[in-house]
Amino acid sequence: MRTTIDLPDPLFREAKTRAVQNGMKFKDLVAQYIEQGLHGQLADPEARRREQVSLPVFRKTSGAPIPTRSNAELFEILAEEEASYNSPS
Repeated sequence: MRTTIDLPDPLFREAKTRAVQNGMKFKDLVAQYIEQGLHGQLADPEARRREQVSLPVFRKTSGAPIPTRSNAELFEILAEEEASYNSPS
């Protein structure tokens, strides 16, 4: 189907350049981007990197989650362990 859309000049130039770089026709690139947008896919790899990532949850053998520690708490634990290794027995 033929249609007309108004794009800002910088956006048009960037999309046209991308089409040439990928060896595609401009209309095919636009159709691909619209299809990806409609299906919820992010075409831009940078955008994928910016998606929220959930951190892994470590669990004890009982299944209970191990509590999250702040950096300060982790440094304190390391200092205590180091002190116990360096103390005379």
